[in-house]
Amino acid sequence: MRIALLFCAWLFSVGAFAAPNDLATLDRSTWPEQLGNPTLFDVASRAEILTFARALLASESLDEAALKQRLGLRMINLESINTLRARMWQRLLANYNFAQQSCDQDASFCFLVEDMDTLREQAGKFQLGEDSYYARWAEPSRRFHERYLDEQLRKAALFPQTSSEVELFGDYERNGDELNDRLFVLSFDSAARLAPDNTAWLAEYLRKSNLSGTFFVLGSDIQNRLAQHSVAELQALYSKQCIGVQGWEFRSHSHWQDWQYSVTRSVELVKNNLPENFVPLFRPPNGQRRADAQGFFKAQGVQVALWDIDPADGSHQLTAEQSAQRVLTLMLLWRHGVINFNVKQDVVKTAMPWLLTYTAQSGIGWEDCQDAFR
Repeated sequence: MRIALLFCAWLFSVGAFAAPNDLATLDRSTWPEQLGNPTLFDVASRAEILTFARALLASESLDEAALKQRLGLRMINLESINTLRARMWQRLLANYNFAQQSCDQDASFCFLVEDMDTLREQAGKFQLGEDSYYARWAEPSRRFHERYLDEQLRKAALFPQTSSEVELFGDYERNGDELNDRLFVLSFDSAARLAPDNTAWLAEYLRKSNLSGTFFVLGSDIQNRLAQHSVAELQALYSKQCIGVQGWEFRSHSHWQDWQYSVTRSVELVKNNLPENFVPLFRPPNGQRRADAQGFFKAQGVQVALWDIDPADGSHQLTAEQSAQRVLTLMLLWRHGVINFNVKQDVVKTAMPWLLTYTAQSGIGWEDCQDAFR
């Protein structure tokens, strides 16, 4: 019976992801202004919020059959989709309220938004003329937000049969929602592949930039490093950075019989050898974990650390700069959150410097890894 259930779940997952849509990316050069101060960050943020809100509003007019066709799925969880939409609207309203606090300094994209009804009204009317200063940005941004919305709706449509970062299972899980406005967390996944491994470059780059990030490591990777290097060398590698775990292997922890041992074995190895860096966090590979794991994680004193800003750097669809521009656009949209780069993709070596350079004067902040996910 267990094998039959697993096989059905696998078939559902394969069928569901057989025809993914193009990933969303936006050429930021179409935006005519640099993010040279916090006010200009707010201007760009208001524009992205309104564009996404318009796409979200339009999606609500689709019935179930139309949604299935748009998302390329045979089955969808409409309740999960509606839950995601409602949560997105709440965050868009909060974000627009933050973004409009600088409207007395620059009134671009400032409209009367007092509550959810007025936000929906303004989103429905939002459109730029061909003579607008921002006209070159408008159509690429519209396409970006429609594609990005489809990505999220698709994940919600499959939830919880195929779990992902799109929704939480309980208060033992974190995804960045609780962060203050303009505050972001840097996190870095591992992957099944062995190379390239940019850990050393990235950790040193962060230290030189006076930043810290959370590296989610595989227990097997740490075991291999300890076989080749001393504990002191490993501690130097991760100096001033934080380490959480992704389990012993990079594989789904939703249907793996030994998933609990995968977590506890990895936690024990990292905690014993890198106690100064260890943080009690588990990042499920690809966001896939069990819905009934609350008791286990609370007993272990470990939280599930998800994310809400995805560079899509492991997709091979986007270049490094496209990935960085995607992250920046989502930072403008969500205004706080957890960014999830892949340490075993060379994209990060270009995307990180681009991102830090582009946001240097924008007034955003980077949360210390020891304080992240709390």
